[in-house]
Amino acid sequence: MSNQFIFKPKHFEPVPGEFKWSAPSNIALVKYWGKKELQIPQNPSLSFTLSHCKTTTSLYFEPKEVDDSFSFEVYYEGVLKEDFHPKIDAFLKRIEIYVPFIKHLSLKIDTSNTFPHSSGIASSASGMSALALCIMSIERLLDKEMSSEYFYQKASFLSRLGSGSACRSIQGPIVSWGKHESINGSSDLYGSKFDESVHPVFQDFQDTILLIDKGQKQVSSTLGHNLMFNHPYASQRFSQAHENITILKAIFKSGNLSDFIALVESEALTLHAMMMTSSPYFILMKPNTLAVINKVWEFRNQTGLNLCFTLDAGANIHLLYPKSEAKETLMFIQNELISYCENKQFIIDEMGGGAFEH
Repeated sequence: MSNQFIFKPKHFEPVPGEFKWSAPSNIALVKYWGKKELQIPQNPSLSFTLSHCKTTTSLYFEPKEVDDSFSFEVYYEGVLKEDFHPKIDAFLKRIEIYVPFIKHLSLKIDTSNTFPHSSGIASSASGMSALALCIMSIERLLDKEMSSEYFYQKASFLSRLGSGSACRSIQGPIVSWGKHESINGSSDLYGSKFDESVHPVFQDFQDTILLIDKGQKQVSSTLGHNLMFNHPYASQRFSQAHENITILKAIFKSGNLSDFIALVESEALTLHAMMMTSSPYFILMKPNTLAVINKVWEFRNQTGLNLCFTLDAGANIHLLYPKSEAKETLMFIQNELISYCENKQFIIDEMGGGAFEH
């Protein structure tokens, strides 16, 4: 339990209202894989916050009689979604001690994504962070003296309890999560905006997402994280992540694109190597994932352009490249890679500044 985030109002008089936030997805460069209890990461991670892939959530609330249950409905694009109920209920139970006023309110949650819901892009990060920000807006109504720093820290803290990587979707454009000796203010409890020196080339990086496979993963991320407990390479992997963040911090300062590419692609392949060497082992990449990776390597060797890939825990590919090389790179993507995507679907995105209120 984190006592610093427990809300203790002098008195509470609930009133009806509405808040609306949009929160983006994010893509980790140094991956987190393996977690302890209460969504605490086994190793630190570092991510780019995206801009166009986002969830917008409206939270309507009104007073109700206090009882032992939560009162809420969840709508997705205006349609009541009963199947979302268990996940939101579990989230509210986790955060209740930190935001006890939610038991005094009847909630209506209306959410939508800018990307296809069944696209294979994880919507839990953007979805949980948007909801956490709405809940924190209610708390800010009750605590007029709340600082902006506390608001965003606690929003990140709450969103982590819904989905670990969601804590990296509150701010931008670069966010760290997990205690790291060389990053001031880093914490296992919430994501922190990366405030170190960043070369201009890394301030407007592009991310084109290839939707290779939109089906449900045969192994959930939660199960995959748990398989790191008895993994033969776990300790080496956790040490590697710490080292790679130190290296990436220096790369961000220098602007060395070759070193960036080598580290980011190694991290992506290491993540999937952990899956392939766990017990039981599993593979989330698809044949088209590997085909695209080889095409990217071939393109880079032939052109000298700085296109690289990274992967989440799935088959889809994030293609990262400098904005100055966007024209030639997008031409290659559209001419050579789209045929590997399911229904030829892809999303053009870029680094963004984080969540915003409407």
